Formats: sequence, C-alpha cells, structure tokens
Amino acid sequence: MSKTKFVKNKKTARFNFSVTRNTTSHRSGANVVTIESRDYDTSGKGYSAGTNTPTIMTMTVKEAQALNRFLTKTLS
Repeated sequence: MSKTKFVKNKKTARFNFSVTRNTTSHRSGANVVTIESRDYDTSGKGYSAGTNTPTIMTMTVKEAQALNRFLTKTLS
C-alpha cells in the first residue's frame, strides 16, 4: 500500500504557511495546516502574531477549511 503525501508551502514577510496531507491515511494528525510567524518587526504597525517568535498554530485540514469559509464570507 503506497502512501501519497502532499506538501505545499507558502512564505510571506510575516508568516510561513504549510499544508501536509497524506491522502491515503485516515489517522488523526495525518492532514494538518500550520501557520508559523516569522521574525518580523511589528513595532508601531498595530498588529502582532504572538509573544514568542516563532508562534506556531497547527490545525486539521477540516478546521482550516472552516476557517477559510469563515474568512471568505466575512471578508467578501
């Protein structure tokens, strides 16, 4: 049984985004989305991404899809 793994990464000035999916696995934690803050000077800009650098947020693909739907509805 072969495992099909999908990994996609995107970097911006403030964040690293990563999606890792194992298309054949149904195990918990096999499909995750990670958002990691990067070392970025936010002084005086009115926003921050956490108190420690890097701050890492990991969620399941289903949670990320729910977040995507929420943001799409809210920001349209």
